[in-house]
Amino acid sequence: MEATLRAQGFTRIAGADEAGRGACAGPLVAAAVILPPDYDIPELRDSKLLTAKARERVYAQVTAVAQWAVVEISPAECDELGMQEADLAGLRRSLLRLAPPPDFALTDGFAVPGLPFPALGVIKGDQVAPSVSAASVIAKVTRDRIMGGLALAYPGYGFEVHKGYCTKAHQQRLEAQGVSAVHRRSYANIQAILAGTR
Repeated sequence: MEATLRAQGFTRIAGADEAGRGACAGPLVAAAVILPPDYDIPELRDSKLLTAKARERVYAQVTAVAQWAVVEISPAECDELGMQEADLAGLRRSLLRLAPPPDFALTDGFAVPGLPFPALGVIKGDQVAPSVSAASVIAKVTRDRIMGGLALAYPGYGFEVHKGYCTKAHQQRLEAQGVSAVHRRSYANIQAILAGTR
């Protein structure tokens, strides 16, 4: 996909993706990446198709050769905006942090309004556009590291294992320990615990 855009005269093509949209705890993390045309990262692919160790290797390789930016949207802002708007805000902010800016942007799944350069939402972008794949890895590794830190700050929830997603084990610990400061209060399972109905 990037090759087609380069053939049309675009040279600084950014990909953007996020991690943590479906979690009920922790931040949403968005990343934007501009890969150089001559990058050589054989393992590069959608972060969901890589093991944790492979993601760390790809993360190191991407950050060594690419221009990149990453942003966090806090649990409170996720609640305030709603997840769709939080997602759009994270992708937009990460792309706008790139300096110099891209001349075209590819985003995973849907288009992002409010950008000062052309952009295209690509279905399964993290699987078909290398720059979006790279952004997915940056976002995922960054967020996993954040959740590891939150596991130390809020012990007992298992954040280091489930990364804040709504697993059965996470729900059991929520019901045993209550809601922490890093849980997203707009989620139905969190609201039920706060209301005392779970």
